[in-house]
Order: sequence, then structure tokens, then C-alpha cells
Amino acid sequence: MVIKNINLETVCGITSTLPENDKPEIAFAGKSNVGKSSLINALMNRKSYARTSQTPGKTQTINFYNINDQLYLVDLPGYGYAKVSQREKEQWGTLIERYLHQSKQLKVVFLLIDIRHEPGEHDKLMYSWVTDQGYHPVIIATKLDKLKRSQVDKHMKMVKQGLNLIPGTKIIPFSAVTKQGRDEIWQLAETEFLGLDEEEQDGAKLKK
Repeated sequence: MVIKNINLETVCGITSTLPENDKPEIAFAGKSNVGKSSLINALMNRKSYARTSQTPGKTQTINFYNINDQLYLVDLPGYGYAKVSQREKEQWGTLIERYLHQSKQLKVVFLLIDIRHEPGEHDKLMYSWVTDQGYHPVIIATKLDKLKRSQVDKHMKMVKQGLNLIPGTKIIPFSAVTKQGRDEIWQLAETEFLGLDEEEQDGAKLKK
């Protein structure tokens, strides 16, 4: 995907009305501090367009990034941050679930899981939410650069088993440091979920 223009077009909080977009949406979900903003910046080929923070729970809204006026990258609030009140957790959960249920343009959800650790209860719950809404999420195993190469296969298996993935579910290892996995994520999104052929991928143009 050739990134020509980016615009943070819509920011939706807990009480906001979700936009009725007319372009395909690709959503990203994951627990706080799993690397969502870093992944989105890598996909947009920008260093800091999506805000990154060492403080978990920073993303409290749904952010819609308009890419080339052709599609949206949708950044969902991080979940599972312990220092957030139970009421806030429930509100964020309701916001995410409302988006998954109401969006008419959502094509795929990329669920980010820290490859270093076994998926937690919040990860399993999010996976269930996404599948219950009829989507087949793609798993992005983040923080790949934190592992030795010899550890990767073992940890990939741990993620698969921890989530009890539906057979055939794709899982892509990703590093925000080396950008490994970036091209694979775009290729998958373009060919399987956005319906682009090779010529349109090169020109970053959607099929009419």
C-alpha cells in the first residue's frame, strides 16, 4: 500500500455516535500497551501519527484514520489496564462491542497479542467478542524483537493454544522495531479483505 494521505478524521468517545462511513474499515484491538499505536504508525509509514505512550490505557477513544481517502484504519481502545476503574473498563468494553456490532464497513479485526506471554483472560474475551459478531480475526503477535529467534515457534504455538484459535486463523508475528510483518499485514488486508488486485495495490486504488 502506497500511503499518500492520512487524516485522523473521527474520534469517538463513550457517548459519541459512531460514524456511518462509506469506505472499508480495518480495526485493531489489543490490551493496553500491546503496541497498537506502534503497529498503526508502521502501517501508515509514520513515526508518531498515532500517539504512543509508555502509560497503558492511553487510548480511550475509537480513532478513525482515513488512508488515501479510500479506507479507514480503526484504532480501538486498549483493554485490561488494571488501574482503570471497573466502571471505565465496562464503558470501554461497551464502546468496543457497540462498534463491532454496528459498523457496516468493518472488513476485518486484527487482534494484537504480546508474543512473549500467554494470552490473558481479557485477550480471550476480546477474541470471543470478535468471533461472536461473525468476524474471523487475524492475530498479530507483537513485540517479536523481544524474543530470540529460537523462541519464536514455541511462543507462536503458545498464543495459538492460549486463544484456542479457530482452525485456519492467520497469525502474523510483528516487530515495531524491525517492521517485520508490516508488508505481510498490508498484503493480507489488500488481497483478502479489501479486494485489491496487484495493479491496484501498486496504485493504492480500491476496486469500484
